[in-house]
Amino acid sequence: MPDKKKMKCNVPRREVQGGKKFVVKACQGGKEKIVRFGDANMTIKKNRPASKKSYCARSAGIKGGKGKLSANYWSRRAWDC
Repeated sequence: MPDKKKMKCNVPRREVQGGKKFVVKACQGGKEKIVRFGDANMTIKKNRPASKKSYCARSAGIKGGKGKLSANYWSRRAWDC
């Protein structure tokens, strides 16, 4: 379990726990939240143009994905969408 007080804001790091691959302390507008994202059993294939295009299109319409407090924001950032 990461210690929220010791973590830096908005810096993702690898930590496989609860089936997720990454953890980040998301900070926005005076709020702080631990966000876990990324399937621990899958790899990010952003170097494949077709896979990247498909993922970015699929994840673009997810509600609440624009704020730093959402897992979708961080996942899309990892894919460079």
